[in-house]
Amino acid sequence: MEQHDIIVIGAGAAGLAAAAALARSGRSVLLLEARDRIGGRIWTRLEPELAAPVELGAEFIHGDSPETTQLLREGGSAALDISGEYWSLIDGRLQQRTESPLGKVRAALEAADVLSQPDISLEDFLAGAPGRALPEEARAMARAFVSGFDAADPQVVSLHSIAQEWRRGGMLDSSQSRPLGGYHTAVLALRARLDNSRVRLQLQTVVTAVRWSDRTVEVDGLRLGQPFRATARKAIITVPIGVLKAPAGAPGAIGFVPGLDTKEAALAQLLSGPVLKVILHFRHPFWKELDRGRYADAAFFQAPGKAFPTFWTTLPVRAPLLNAWTGGPSAARLCGLSDDEIVRQAMDCVSAVFGGGSAVAELQAAYVHNWERDAYARGAYSYVAAGGGSAREVLATPLSGTLFFAGEATDTTGEATTVTGALRSGTRAALEVSRHLEEGR
Repeated sequence: MEQHDIIVIGAGAAGLAAAAALARSGRSVLLLEARDRIGGRIWTRLEPELAAPVELGAEFIHGDSPETTQLLREGGSAALDISGEYWSLIDGRLQQRTESPLGKVRAALEAADVLSQPDISLEDFLAGAPGRALPEEARAMARAFVSGFDAADPQVVSLHSIAQEWRRGGMLDSSQSRPLGGYHTAVLALRARLDNSRVRLQLQTVVTAVRWSDRTVEVDGLRLGQPFRATARKAIITVPIGVLKAPAGAPGAIGFVPGLDTKEAALAQLLSGPVLKVILHFRHPFWKELDRGRYADAAFFQAPGKAFPTFWTTLPVRAPLLNAWTGGPSAARLCGLSDDEIVRQAMDCVSAVFGGGSAVAELQAAYVHNWERDAYARGAYSYVAAGGGSAREVLATPLSGTLFFAGEATDTTGEATTVTGALRSGTRAALEVSRHLEEGR
């Protein structure tokens, strides 16, 4: 049986950040990862013929993120600001958008002072008097945005969480960028921070049980199919919310003994949002040649009501890639399909947006990873249900000074659902563990 000071379960952004911080404090760390790679829901695929990376998971940096920027700098990369035009399919024709109707929805939330009222769902607000006073286009855009950007069901998501997100700016105001060369640069920088004399990284180790008591943790699992066991004084759990909520016996599920009874209410109020992202690789960027080059500088295309309502290019890098995106209830309906059928649905939407089927002939390859069906993810990222305002804080609270929790779902700095939030949560959990150990607890 292996013995360490701390066991960190999950080598995504949160787990890597936690392990690196703990190693700096001189602790011995066992970092366990079920997959055969690190990075978790960051997964960059590099194709030799493409100038831009294929991002199967996280892709954007929303607003300022000193943590991510520093990692990119350490990896010899940088964040590229996204520039370009926004086009929407309106009455069967692509039209350039310079202003979003979401501003009217945000103004209505502020005017109604929703944060001082009991929490309800976004759909309940839109069905009420303040929401009904909005133009139908604005209400439809609000539903579509929350489904797509937050991967949330408008009938379930907390109105307070949306109002707070929009008050901070989020996607509405903040600058958007993406890592030059892909997010894997940040992952490699995190890996380089791990002191191999202090941190043992163990891949292909599926944790099946965590038995814990005051000051002791015992972890059982399978390493390359063989039984594995390790003990430590503390453990940091960084697995996604969908995995934490997986029923006993399901692939990837972890059994806790004793159970996480004090977390049950928080877990019920935190939901794992579904997302589907299909990266379409064409022989050449055909959209740049349409309508005499009208869309040559397009960054985003919107197709309201389609199965895949959002597409984006790789600007400012020029590459023959279109990213098809859907989230929330629409993604949930598609996640049960085969990858081939998902790609076909995405291409049907491309044909609808750009007219005709010529794009199909230009398709060279398609890349998709169904995070909803991934046993070690079970969804894309978290959102809060109506009435769950304190759920993230409750989930982040340590248990008996023995179990600590990290991951984007536990971020309380306003960056939940993002890589930034995951990094911050891992550093926060590491500091909590170090403080407990220094105090002899």
